[in-house]
Amino acid sequence: MISEKLREMLVDQIGAEHTAAQRYLAMAAYFARQGLDGWAAFFFRQSEEEREHAMRIVRFLLDVGADLTFPAVPEAQPRFASALEAVQKALAWEQEVTRSFHRMAETALAEKDYTTFQFLQWFIEEQVEEEATMGKLVQIVESGVNLFQAQAALPSE
Repeated sequence: MISEKLREMLVDQIGAEHTAAQRYLAMAAYFARQGLDGWAAFFFRQSEEEREHAMRIVRFLLDVGADLTFPAVPEAQPRFASALEAVQKALAWEQEVTRSFHRMAETALAEKDYTTFQFLQWFIEEQVEEEATMGKLVQIVESGVNLFQAQAALPSE
């Protein structure tokens, strides 16, 4: 049985994943309005991926018999001062998500909840990829390359 503390942390993470989905949707809209369809498509995919992450947590909590609540998702505005601001925010958000999963893993280990600890390993590994991807996007934009031309270099998955 999962502890109340871990249950609450995972429920909070469901909210964080839905918030991230909204933020990425806002980024997709921002890039679409700039005529950067490749960038928009990338962030539409990111948004969908975040919703899938939330569902993975929901399924786990159901599997372990935990009570579920669904946190409210704050409004996300598709307004950024620049493409650089957008991708820097994306990197910062992914770094915060990584810290959150690390805190949950530390708690699971401290509580000797090896089932939850094992469940969290997938997310921790996923965050390595997410941070690397967002870091590459920051590098692309900081390089000053034409963003229309850079669309060809965007990750496709």
